Amino acid sequence: MASRATADAIDARLLSALAEDPRAATVTLAHRIGVSRNTVQARLARWDGSAVLASFERRVEPDFLGYPLRAFVLTNLKQRLLPEVSAALGKVPEVVEVHGLSGVADLLIQVVARDVDDLYRVAGQILGIKGVKRTTTALVMRELVDYRLTPLIRRMTDDAGHAAVDSASSGVTH
Repeated sequence: MASRATADAIDARLLSALAEDPRAATVTLAHRIGVSRNTVQARLARWDGSAVLASFERRVEPDFLGYPLRAFVLTNLKQRLLPEVSAALGKVPEVVEVHGLSGVADLLIQVVARDVDDLYRVAGQILGIKGVKRTTTALVMRELVDYRLTPLIRRMTDDAGHAAVDSASSGVTH
């Protein structure tokens, strides 16, 4: 497996600034994090080219589109049919995300629905896919911790700040 580039201190500061104000202009971001506009543009272009940033659609709430119910469907399948099952799941509009798992289930499928009857239909559609052996559906009752990366980004900026202080203080003689 090829190694992916990881964020550095400038990336962390830029991501933090974008998390605070996603629509900020390049010049504003550059000023806020203390780098040139060209540096910000180069980082953003590199991120676009390497799919570092998720698509805009991840920010749209399904209930705004008329799908207030969300559920996770744990799915067991015939392993040799995984490509066919994946392709079939990709054709179900209410399937918003699919993860391959190790452990008690093969797939974790996130679905959305208009109401419980619609959820029943979607779950049945998944169960009807050739290669799906068994499903267990769990309705999301409440989201307790939203998807977030800001604490990890803050940790990076804090770690980079501590490293700079440590290296500066190590050069001081008493």
